Amino acid sequence: MLRGNAGGTPSSRGAPSSTPLSREADGELQGCGFRLRLRGDEHRRARAALNEHDAELHERRRRLRRVLEAEELQLLQEVEEQKETVVEKQARMRERVKELKKRREEERTEEVERKMELLFREQCEELRCIQSQRQQQLVCQEREAQVRSRREQHTLQQLEEQLFHKLWEADHRAKEEQESARHQERQRRNLEQLNVLRSQREETERRRQQEKELREEEARLILQQKEVLLLQEQRNQQQKLLEQNRCRQQLDRGLRMKMRRLAREQQEELELDVKILQQMEEQQKEEQQQAGQKKMELWESQQTHRQHLSEELERRRKEEKETEQLLEEKLREVWTKREEKSRLQREARNLLMEQVMEARRLQIQNKLDKSRQKKAELQKEREELCRATEESKIKEAEEKRSRRCAAVAYRDDLQAQIAEQQQLCSVWKAQEDREHRQGLLLEEIYNRRRDQVLAEPESHRTSRHPFRH
Repeated sequence: MLRGNAGGTPSSRGAPSSTPLSREADGELQGCGFRLRLRGDEHRRARAALNEHDAELHERRRRLRRVLEAEELQLLQEVEEQKETVVEKQARMRERVKELKKRREEERTEEVERKMELLFREQCEELRCIQSQRQQQLVCQEREAQVRSRREQHTLQQLEEQLFHKLWEADHRAKEEQESARHQERQRRNLEQLNVLRSQREETERRRQQEKELREEEARLILQQKEVLLLQEQRNQQQKLLEQNRCRQQLDRGLRMKMRRLAREQQEELELDVKILQQMEEQQKEEQQQAGQKKMELWESQQTHRQHLSEELERRRKEEKETEQLLEEKLREVWTKREEKSRLQREARNLLMEQVMEARRLQIQNKLDKSRQKKAELQKEREELCRATEESKIKEAEEKRSRRCAAVAYRDDLQAQIAEQQQLCSVWKAQEDREHRQGLLLEEIYNRRRDQVLAEPESHRTSRHPFRH
């Protein structure tokens, strides 16, 4: 019985040990727990014995009923088979009456003997003293048995309380260990969550920094792209200006050559005129010095010389013109070759610059595409991280709600167990008080009856027992 109670009680006694309410309830229930279980076991055994006795009695009645029914059927069959005559029936009735009278006489004799025996017991002083002594001995024995039973009950209660205390301490230690383990587990989970949050925060900060760097890189690449486009436009503008300057220079070069040629021609003409004038002045002086005979010869010579000079001048002009034409053709050929070479070099430079610009543009565009792709990946990772964070928060909230519901259910269960134990304690205490009062009342009735019997006078004893002489 102790093992059964000890095995089933720690869950109800040890479970509330982790709360102040359960400790107060344990303090209240320890005093009456064993007595309640002891009386409950006694009542259960008595109830089981009564149920077993009732079942056995019911079975015996059922078998007896079957036997009676069989005998009745058998008697009916015998009556039908053997029909008695009137004389036989009267004889049987007379025998039956004799048996009834004899049985009634025996019962009356037994009743008279029983009453005489009772009267003898009531009127015999010696027997009454012996019975009184026996009753006192029985009372003392019952009192000693009660005291011994109470001592044994107290000892058993102390043993049970010690056992419960040990079980409670063991359960309390187990609860403390479980609470410590749960606390360590909570700390570990909190630390893991803190590490996860810290890593998530660091990852978010790293991604934010990457996004910032990507934005800066994208802005820098866009600026470089704009600069490349601006440089290309400036180069195109510069090439256009260079082409215009080249055309202008060519025009200026041709104009300067013509101006130099005209200036040279004018200078030569002026020099020739000056020379002619000087010669004419010299001739005039010679004419003034010489006589008139040489005037015609000088004039003719002068005319011849002028013609010769004109022819020579014309010849030189033609030669200069041819030379200038040759120079212009040679210069034009040189400039054509130079322009062709410059054009080829310019086209090569333009092609190279276009290739460089296109490569730079493709490089910048590739970097921009990679930056946008990286930004999209970071955005996707941020969304996944936010979704994982939300799922973690929802899961944590569900776990907290589950733990809270379990704690509330556990508390309600403990309170229900405490209320049930208190109710059982009150019921068993009331039953114990009622049984104690009934015992006191029966003892008082017995003492009153004994005193009443002992106080009866000798004159009331009218008859003696037939065996006393």
